[in-house]
Amino acid sequence: MNPGGSAGARYFGICGTGRAHYVLSIRPLLTAMKTLLSVLALAGGLILLAGCSTPQTRINANPAAFAKLTTDQQQLIKEGKIAIGFDMAMVKLALGDPDRVRERTDANGTSEIWSYVTYEGDDGLILYSGYYHRYYYGWGDPFYPYYLAYPTRHEHEHFRVVFHDGKVVMIENEKR
Repeated sequence: MNPGGSAGARYFGICGTGRAHYVLSIRPLLTAMKTLLSVLALAGGLILLAGCSTPQTRINANPAAFAKLTTDQQQLIKEGKIAIGFDMAMVKLALGDPDRVRERTDANGTSEIWSYVTYEGDDGLILYSGYYHRYYYGWGDPFYPYYLAYPTRHEHEHFRVVFHDGKVVMIENEKR
């Protein structure tokens, strides 16, 4: 049916005119488009999953540090909670990397303050939160989320952890 013709083309006679015409079959094109869309959907899903950091994904990434903890500490970390006396590694397992780090010096010495923030619109709707938005997306990046340019977005600190000598000495959690 395709004598010496192009790939994907089929030879058809047109209404007794005696002339032959090549007509492209759309079936291979549709198959290629479906395959491409499937690959893009899979890649997009993997990117989203890679960006989602949960206590379990952080535990899976660092099982040796998690195994050294007491049963009570492990349970808190699995729940995404921390306690006074936790070290920085334990807080990172439970909460992830902080969005902002500050240093404070007072009469008691130097403390390190970790802040966890969300970015909200005028109506209080949370647009996004998390460490990865600050570092992986930048102006000009094709994957830069549209809401980072949201003209009236504002930063809202909802959780703060204060360390002194590498241990948690204060936890501030906003109640809404």
